[in-house]
Amino acid sequence: MFVQTEITPNPNSLKFLPGQKVSNIGSFEVTKKEEIDNELIRNLLSINGVTGIFLGTDFISINKSADIDWEEIKHIAISLINEFYLSGKEFVIEGSLSKESKPDLEEIEKKIVKILDTKIRPAVAKDGGDIKFKEFKNGIVKVELQGSCSGCPSSTMTLKQGVQNLLCHYLPEVKEVVAV
Repeated sequence: MFVQTEITPNPNSLKFLPGQKVSNIGSFEVTKKEEIDNELIRNLLSINGVTGIFLGTDFISINKSADIDWEEIKHIAISLINEFYLSGKEFVIEGSLSKESKPDLEEIEKKIVKILDTKIRPAVAKDGGDIKFKEFKNGIVKVELQGSCSGCPSSTMTLKQGVQNLLCHYLPEVKEVVAV
């Protein structure tokens, strides 16, 4: 097995591609090892300097603190990911975890989510992150940035020039997009 890595726009986040499925429940983010009972995620979060793990369908993004060099983390992470899959496991996360249940959305919110899911999420996933709809109120869309996008220096520009422009173009009711 050969785990590849890709840089992301966030210098403190690296995308690991094991060449196998990572999550069959969609994206998932963990920042504290006490939050989950998963050996691989707990081990990755135990690496000195690692501040968060984000799981996509086919990748793992690891966020680190700025004062630690990637060379101190990368090889350990690759080794842990290799060991995990070589032990015969097919997914890092499978089945259902306590995911937030989606409340009944208004028609405009459904349109916002559809645009986020079809036009924005695939581009954000390429950079090792995700974007989740949180709320629409008084023309303002609130979203949560996860994975590599969380804390990325270019995320504000992406949010305003990319996400906000796209949503405003398709939905005149949208006036602004903010990250929470």
